[in-house]
Amino acid sequence: MPDPRPATSPVGERGRLRLLQLAALISTCDRFAIAPLIVVIAADLDVPFPAAAGVASAYFLAYGAMQPVWGMVSDRIGRVRAMRLALLGATVAGIGSAVAPDLLLLGATRVLAGASFAALIPASLVYVGDSWPEEVRQRPLADVMAASSLGIAAATAGAGALADLAGWRAVPAVTAAAAVALWVALRRLPEPDRLPPSGSPLRSIGRVLAQRWARVVLLFALVEGAVVLGLLTYLAPAVQALGATAALAGTVAASYGVGALLFTRVVRRLVGRLTAATLAAIGGAFLVAAWGVPALGVSIVTVAVAGLLVGGSWAFLHSTLQTWATQVVPKERATTVALFAAMLFLGSGLGTALAAHPAGAGAYPELFRAGLVAALPLGIAVAAARARYARATRT
Repeated sequence: MPDPRPATSPVGERGRLRLLQLAALISTCDRFAIAPLIVVIAADLDVPFPAAAGVASAYFLAYGAMQPVWGMVSDRIGRVRAMRLALLGATVAGIGSAVAPDLLLLGATRVLAGASFAALIPASLVYVGDSWPEEVRQRPLADVMAASSLGIAAATAGAGALADLAGWRAVPAVTAAAAVALWVALRRLPEPDRLPPSGSPLRSIGRVLAQRWARVVLLFALVEGAVVLGLLTYLAPAVQALGATAALAGTVAASYGVGALLFTRVVRRLVGRLTAATLAAIGGAFLVAAWGVPALGVSIVTVAVAGLLVGGSWAFLHSTLQTWATQVVPKERATTVALFAAMLFLGSGLGTALAAHPAGAGAYPELFRAGLVAALPLGIAVAAARARYARATRT
């Protein structure tokens, strides 16, 4: 159980943000490390590619399904206590994954890992919502996203390289060790002031779903999860299908994290200068361009460019949706953010599962064309809806 005592050595605003960024980085590292390992796991355990990809899909589904649960837990025991409790499960899952003898046990431990790491980023986002005023909130949110983006780059490049050097089992072992270190570090993070839980969890969910704009945001999150994160899982395998090693494939796919990190800094400067609808429109344009490039032909260069552009879309489009989720039902912020994350990663799991068989058959250009077809209406719809929401709230 997490230590119930108050955090020792409370830290200031910058220190709190750094700890939240560290939580986001470690959670993202575990989540994105699987992509460059799918081909390696399939070969090592002698299973078909779609079966190995199913491990990633199961992780994402567990990650998404546990979002509302952790939101309710954090409302009742606190944001930091919930994160520290989850890290205990993440540690057990990482160790179990490192020693799993077959795909069945590996799948079970990765489900536990997804269910555990699911607590960290939503709790960090709600912590920001509890602690920073609304008019500047997108800036610390962008900083948390920047750390998450760094985790993506480190995970995709590092996991592939580590798999080539020491075997794929070393990757979950490293994330287990990182979970232990973060569990210790979070002792210093004070609990934020927050409103007491407003009745039963089911009533909280009902109040969120009763709001039309909340339903719109959740629907966008589901589609974004499939179109962005679902397809993103297959950037590294697409490069490996060209004959590249896991290390090279991971390095190429890491362009997504690099793009997200770079463009998040741009978004941070544009907050307050451009409307949220404009930021969303820019993100939609990035996404269309991202899947349009490899749809023309899959190569190391086109996959790298796609990753960079998807990172730009994540910085502009996703940060807009994420900030919107913290605003749309202020009295149920934790529940709203949890449902938002749940829909995002349920979409990711579904997208990963749907794309597994075409990817196993090597039909990567067709996959990216499907992403292109879905990206255009998504970007237009988010920008138009966000503009309409702004007019409605002003009225």
